[in-house]
Amino acid sequence: MSRNYKFHNPEGLYFVSFAVVEWLDVFTRVEYKNILLNSLSFCQKEKGMEIIAWCIMTNHVHLIFRSINGERPELLLGDFKRFTSKALVKAISENPRESRKEFLLARFSNAGEKTSNVSKYQFWRHDNKPIELWSNKLIQEKINYIHNNPVEAGVVYKPSDYLYSSALDYSDEKGLLGGIVVFQNLGQSN
Repeated sequence: MSRNYKFHNPEGLYFVSFAVVEWLDVFTRVEYKNILLNSLSFCQKEKGMEIIAWCIMTNHVHLIFRSINGERPELLLGDFKRFTSKALVKAISENPRESRKEFLLARFSNAGEKTSNVSKYQFWRHDNKPIELWSNKLIQEKINYIHNNPVEAGVVYKPSDYLYSSALDYSDEKGLLGGIVVFQNLGQSN
């Protein structure tokens, strides 16, 4: 587990961002994004991850979540990242259409050699900086930031046009990841 993980409140709501090593653009292929979606769905159903907002960009992920079954949030996120790291490296190495296979695997291997707690490949960077969201205003700011990320990147014109985020759920439509807890006043003061 990274020394940068600092989840002080086990019941808190957190904003986290995590990126692929060297900010490599891995999530340009649907099959790799689907690995993340399937894993997030599993975490919701089986591990007690309550997701408020999410977005998968080409080289990083934004997530607002909390643990609702008593598991510490850093362990929940760590399990997600470990599983997806292995699944994504395997998918890349076995994908006959992946033209960047050797390049990507070499970069993951190089990053793994520099890290003592990685056996072979390091997929995710270790510099997560979780932010506990303690007010409605802060929660709304982070949701807007997440949903506007594809707009700021020039990928779409408006947030709800981007499939790989919870923006559709916030536009009264059903997004790709079910079970999103759409933020409304969570009973917290500003």
